[in-house]
This record gives sequence, structure tokens and C-alpha cells, in this order.
Amino acid sequence: LYQKWISEYGKLHGNVKVDYQSIGLGGGTNQLQAQTVDFGASDAPMTEDELKGAPGPVVHIPTVLGAVVLTYNLAEATKALRFSPDVIADIFLGKITKWNDARIKADNADMNLPAADISTVHRSDGSGTSFVFTDYLSKVSAEWKDKVGANKSPKWIGGIGAKGNEGVTGQIKQTPNTIGYVELAYAVQNKLPVALIKTKSGNFVEPSIDAVTSAAAGTVAQTP
Repeated sequence: LYQKWISEYGKLHGNVKVDYQSIGLGGGTNQLQAQTVDFGASDAPMTEDELKGAPGPVVHIPTVLGAVVLTYNLAEATKALRFSPDVIADIFLGKITKWNDARIKADNADMNLPAADISTVHRSDGSGTSFVFTDYLSKVSAEWKDKVGANKSPKWIGGIGAKGNEGVTGQIKQTPNTIGYVELAYAVQNKLPVALIKTKSGNFVEPSIDAVTSAAAGTVAQTP
């Protein structure tokens, strides 16, 4: 989206050159603190300690909301997989290790899931996407909150690390039986399936643009 904005702005203001690269939250924060860039973008705001470490005042400006989704590579999944929040947490805690685990099958009774090992894929770099995902897991799982917590560079329990949303997307796309989290646009662009997630109301919701917009509208009162 930033690349699109920059391209359109450049058409109207040819004398202005903007360079923006997707390098992950960790790199962006470091470069902002070193004053080698004028702005950075992330799904996670800078912490109080990071703000204190900056050589000058940093202003946070909300510009766009990104949706973090679960995506996977499972040939036997004949339609979108469904997951309950506690199941997602236990997959990434390493407690659910097989695709045909009874708890996964309970939400996907109409599919013949294989006895294959589940391989999780996560970000290896400091990431706002990781912060969003682990913040969610901390809210739905007391064990996750206690053992890992919400963090842009969490201590993952096993799994495969990859750099950037691009890296995670590529790893899942080329590796069978994997599951991981990416920003919605990356899953859509790469034609990867996205999982339906069970909400508090007990409904399984597909993370479409409309559903994400509705979810954001419902939480705008709590947005800083």
C-alpha cells in the first residue's frame, strides 16, 4: 500500500522522491533511532523505552490497518480450515503436533486430515506482524501469555523462521504441511488459503476485507 501511495504521489509531485522498503519492525526502529530514515511503518507502535532511546521526538500517526491471518499448505484441505483460538495457541506452543489431532478434526469434521507432522512458520526478524499475532495469542491463551507473551521478537517454541511477510509466505508456499501467520494481502497475492477463526460468539469468521473493516470499526473506541 505504501508503494502504491508513493507511486501515485510521485505522479503529482515529480520533484519529490520517496524510498520505502519492507525490512521489518526491528530494522525500521533501529534506522529511525539512528536517524538514517525519516519515517518507518509497523503494526506495533514503538515502546516507551524505544521512544526514550530516540535522539528526538517521535510522532505516531495511524495510517492503515493490516490484518494478520493464519495461512497454511495442506494438500488434503479441500476447503478453508477452521481453528478455535485455544487450538491455534497449542499448535504454536508445540502441544498439537499432528494435522489429524482430535481438536483440529473437531472443527473440521468434514475433511480427511492426514497424520502428518505440523510445521509452524514464524518471523525470524523483529516484526509488528509477530506482535499482532502474539498479542492475540496472549489474549486467548493464559499459557501463551505466561510462557511467551506479546512480543515483536518472541522466543518461539520450535518451528521455521523466515524474514519478512515475504519470507514466511514463500516458506509456506513451498513447504507442505506448514502453517504460519502473514498480513492478509500477502496471502491473497500469493493465492494461499486463509483459515476461518472462531470468535467469542462461536462463529467461524473468514478474514476478508469486509470482516477486518468491521472488526476495526468495533474496536476504534479503544484505539490510542
